[in-house]
Amino acid sequence: MTVTTTRYFEAPDYYVPAAGDPRAVFLAGGITGCWDWQAVLAEELLAEGLVVLNPRRADFPIGDPSAAPAQIAWEHHHLHLPAVVTAFWFAAETVQPIALLELGAALDNPARRIALGAHPHYPRRLDVVEQARLARPGLPVAASLDGLAAEVIRLADLP
Repeated sequence: MTVTTTRYFEAPDYYVPAAGDPRAVFLAGGITGCWDWQAVLAEELLAEGLVVLNPRRADFPIGDPSAAPAQIAWEHHHLHLPAVVTAFWFAAETVQPIALLELGAALDNPARRIALGAHPHYPRRLDVVEQARLARPGLPVAASLDGLAAEVIRLADLP
């Protein structure tokens, strides 16, 4: 996805928050083996005036042995920025174990703003729903990208 705005940051480009920036949203969830749901969600969130942090690179340098550690560091940095909304989407195509690991860490951080969604056919949807229920009672789990986007927008407006 090519977006010509300074509100869109795609790995490996780092976002440095500045005073007066709109709320930032990290797009957490499957990349490998998943359709590019990030492009759809990013477009909607950018239209709402939010900053989008997208770990899915337009061109991941798979032959570069330093690329994976740099990618992991980028994701870790942006997942831990204060006041960021983390939008988790679990697509139906694969299990996405790294995203599950990241979700577990996020659920254990009460300060983290989480918008959570899992496709109705995601193979581990029940696990996502139950883990969220136990860790964060009342946290909704959207069944569509539109539902996830609505929850991100709601969370972005909170002080």
